[in-house]
Amino acid sequence: MLKFIKKGARRRIVILACACLPMVLALSGCQTIRFYSQAVAGQYEILAHQKPIAKLIDNPATDPKLKAKLELVLKLRQFAEQELNLRPDGSYLRYADLHREFVVWNVNVAPALSLDPKTWWFPIVGAASYRGYFSETAARRYAAIWEEKGWDTYIGDVPTYSTLGWFRDPLLNTFIFESEADLAETIFHELTHKRLFVVGDTDFNEALATTVSQEGVRRWFQAEHNTLGREEYEKSIRHDDDFVKLVMIGRNELEKVYADAGLPEADKLRRKAEVIAHMRADYAELKKKWGVSKSGYDDWFEEPINNAKLNTIAAYYDLVPAFEAVLRAQDGNLEKFFQAVADLAKAPLEKRHEALGAYLNAK
Repeated sequence: MLKFIKKGARRRIVILACACLPMVLALSGCQTIRFYSQAVAGQYEILAHQKPIAKLIDNPATDPKLKAKLELVLKLRQFAEQELNLRPDGSYLRYADLHREFVVWNVNVAPALSLDPKTWWFPIVGAASYRGYFSETAARRYAAIWEEKGWDTYIGDVPTYSTLGWFRDPLLNTFIFESEADLAETIFHELTHKRLFVVGDTDFNEALATTVSQEGVRRWFQAEHNTLGREEYEKSIRHDDDFVKLVMIGRNELEKVYADAGLPEADKLRRKAEVIAHMRADYAELKKKWGVSKSGYDDWFEEPINNAKLNTIAAYYDLVPAFEAVLRAQDGNLEKFFQAVADLAKAPLEKRHEALGAYLNAK
């Protein structure tokens, strides 16, 4: 599901700054130092609050709802390892209550008349199209710098993240109480990042993790003989697909507007507003098709829409159909799938994406 879009803003982030603390001293600029300092402090806060989930499960004083979720996670970890060829290792065996709704706030930036995202370089991770803060105030302060320059910005609330194996990622209060499908998807998504992560290719990494997590949830419900859960999940995926198609159509229209060299900047801005208004109208029609008056995407459309926000959709779902084609080519065998994807990951970025497209065209 598009959990990072629906109410609760389920986007994820990769945080590795703590592993790179020695490099901070070699970097110049107050903004850089402040960014890495807050990342280190944020990671330390999480480490300091962790408790073994085994003790929480055995403790009679533990909230029964929390205990049930922790027990579910143990089953999901085992399923991920045995059935999805993922490697939980020590992840999700500890729990931390941060006493806030989200763990991180992502800052996304793009020019007002371009869908090319602003990227940042981070040690180990490489280039990324977002910048994460453990404080909403700090995220908004940084976004304001770009807004003053006339750029589009979008701040996404993030309930979970991955350190790619540099730390044993814990369960957090920010996502532990999700539905069974959402919790399973979160666990499988983050464990996929641990299994394979390509430096500097956000689109590849997120689409890969999305593909594996969705397939994992389908297989989980099948193994649990939960037909109703599987049907509801498939319905949510269809809605996600409809939503993504709507957004991508709008993006394509905007790309044409921005690429029109003969169109004055003022007219481009006017056409940009018109395209976004049309997207909102199309969404109203989409809800009629679904037969609902309210949807988990309402907040996304009611809040401001700009290039930076639109880019967050492309980063997660643009390459998903191609990865699904790779999985089909391996007859659903996930280990062969991971081997095929690992081979793709060795190629330079452009050739890597071209190879993915070849799988899609061959279906």
